[in-house]
Amino acid sequence: MTENHLTKLAIAIGLSLATTATLASPQQPMSSRSFAMGGTGVAVAHPTSSGLANPALLASDQSNRSDNFGLTLPSVNARFADEEDTINQVDDIQSNIDRFAELNRTSDSDEARRIAGDLRRQLNEFDEDTVRVDTGLAIAAAIPTEESSVGFFSTGNLRATVRGEFDERDEAFLRGLETADEVTLATADLDRDLQSRGSILASAVIEVGVSLARSTELSDGSAFQIGFSPKYVQLRTFQYTERVSGFEDDDFDGSEFETTKSGLNFDLGMAYSFGEDREWTAGASVKNLIPMDLESAASRPELGEEKRKLKLHPMITTGIAHKGQFHVLTAELDLTEKEAFGYEDDTQWLALGAEFDAFGYAQLRAGARQNLASNDDNDGAEEETQFTAGIGLSPFGARLDIGALYSDTEFGAAIELGATF
Repeated sequence: MTENHLTKLAIAIGLSLATTATLASPQQPMSSRSFAMGGTGVAVAHPTSSGLANPALLASDQSNRSDNFGLTLPSVNARFADEEDTINQVDDIQSNIDRFAELNRTSDSDEARRIAGDLRRQLNEFDEDTVRVDTGLAIAAAIPTEESSVGFFSTGNLRATVRGEFDERDEAFLRGLETADEVTLATADLDRDLQSRGSILASAVIEVGVSLARSTELSDGSAFQIGFSPKYVQLRTFQYTERVSGFEDDDFDGSEFETTKSGLNFDLGMAYSFGEDREWTAGASVKNLIPMDLESAASRPELGEEKRKLKLHPMITTGIAHKGQFHVLTAELDLTEKEAFGYEDDTQWLALGAEFDAFGYAQLRAGARQNLASNDDNDGAEEETQFTAGIGLSPFGARLDIGALYSDTEFGAAIELGATF
């Protein structure tokens, strides 16, 4: 599978998943501000992004902001993980396959044997190596008031992974070519004879919803907010496996490898603001109250494909935050573990985030999060410790947020445009 073929496959996946709606994935959606603050948000999200983190915060006190109406259009993020330089491995493997095919193996048999040896080592190293791509897009609007508030959101991220799978039959075949005579070398056809495979696995979740929230002031001066988000959800999976040189883009039909499922779901959020100036906020959210499952197509069992189950089950997150005139500090914990769908870690995040504000016109952000569910037996690119940073500019009601993410295996970026009135 050449790098060009991988690019065409990625485009085909994207077009297939985007046929009816925005690209999305089972990863929890987040704003660019949240992205830059370690993925936190359940206790600190602004009203406009509350539908992504905690619908109760749609009704939270934002006395230092102009918040009669808020708009996010759009929020975009992307992440890329390739811990074993998988893309370059694919390119090198295909280059050797092409050199072997073009070589005069009768007059240059020693070079043909050398290439066969290189390919055997390359394919062994390619086994179970994974490259993962996440992309996301969100739009949102909010009309917060002193008592009841309403908001709208449409969110999502696409997660797609490419993985190498070495076939033991290729070990014997290529080892034989390393010592083969000229006749055997001349008749060998790597496009036909190699059995090692590349697999693509993608998952998607599309969400379109409305958030409703209400705030109640308590007798001791604290405030309690509760929020509720009914939403339309569509799950999608995509699973495709082919031998390293067998993909034909002219014959590719994405619908054959795709499954979909739709339904109504709900998010629930709560927040409690307390302290002398309500500088403390404790928050909790439950995402996806109704469990939803979807099996992948696994349309090519002859190439080792097995059905995988995409699970969208309730996710409970709690957090606490301290807010001052010039700062926000927050900590957040997933109380539930999200089971991996594809070649990835299970995830359960413990996160810290900070924001430092310059009179409401500029913000500096940083964060870190640790995956408590990560282990050495994960079936793909590791997600363990991640560090984030970002900036925000918000002059005269306009808003630009930029975030970045880095870990040992992954890097990413986010950008968001918005306004408050």
